[in-house]
Amino acid sequence: MNNYLNIMFAGTPEFSVPTLLALNSDYCKVTHVLTQPDKKSGRGMKNSYSPVKKIAVSLNIPILQPTTLKDIDIYEVLRACNADILIVVAYGLIIPKRVLDLFPMGCYNVHASLLPRWRGAAPIHRSIENGDKRTGVTIMKVVEKLDAGPMLVSKSIDLDNSMTTGEVTKSLAKIGAILMRQIVFSFQQKEKISATEQNESLVTYAEKINKSEAKLNMSHTPEIILRKINSLNPSPGASIIFRDKILKIWRANLIEDRDGSKQISIGELYTYNEELILKLENGVIQIMELQLEGKNRIDANSFIRGYSITKIEKIN
Repeated sequence: MNNYLNIMFAGTPEFSVPTLLALNSDYCKVTHVLTQPDKKSGRGMKNSYSPVKKIAVSLNIPILQPTTLKDIDIYEVLRACNADILIVVAYGLIIPKRVLDLFPMGCYNVHASLLPRWRGAAPIHRSIENGDKRTGVTIMKVVEKLDAGPMLVSKSIDLDNSMTTGEVTKSLAKIGAILMRQIVFSFQQKEKISATEQNESLVTYAEKINKSEAKLNMSHTPEIILRKINSLNPSPGASIIFRDKILKIWRANLIEDRDGSKQISIGELYTYNEELILKLENGVIQIMELQLEGKNRIDANSFIRGYSITKIEKIN
């Protein structure tokens, strides 16, 4: 097809990359990429490209990295790009109405939840933390109000108690890319696409993850603690204090309470039948993968061999 859609793409993290790649096709072209400014990272505090910028550079797509979209200067730059449509995937900056109005075919977003549930910054984290049985992706029209636009299409996946934020993010990124590619193709074909307004009475908000949430609360049930561990994997990681150092717990399992010993304190690690177990106020969980401050991630068996962990020989 010769009639390309000129797409401006706005995204920043790894979640955005599959959609960016999917939109470079035989019927449309990403003419410009918006991504957040480079951040300094590493020991040398060198500028680090976002995952989206890395891909855009490899595809020779012009890149824009404003700190805000509210200034008149960036508005004029965007207007001069003459894009037909704006596709947004986890961009991270507020898009003013006058910028939204620049695109004759509109602005559309890949959102990682089944809207109107979990509007906001951390929908995957919060769905796992909450114990939702399913989550998914919604393609919606971008409006001024956060994640409140009419919905074009959605697709769900089932969740279980072993799935982490990292794993679900990868799955939903692929699904979102497929859905958005289909939507853009329909626009290119001048097909009419129906949109459904969100039910405001069903709205929940996924607040941004704060590092202060990482410390596990031993008074919570094993089920709640396991969901917390999974929701904070791969970042920032759920943690406890072990011998005055931060110990991040990356993976754990629910098991029956095997601790009848009064010598084990709440919050303490011990072994029973070669399993690494964390005692809680109302039960136990089995630790499978963990990381001591300043060290690499290791499995439970390696941790047991490397540290003198209290061993319970039998249940009292």
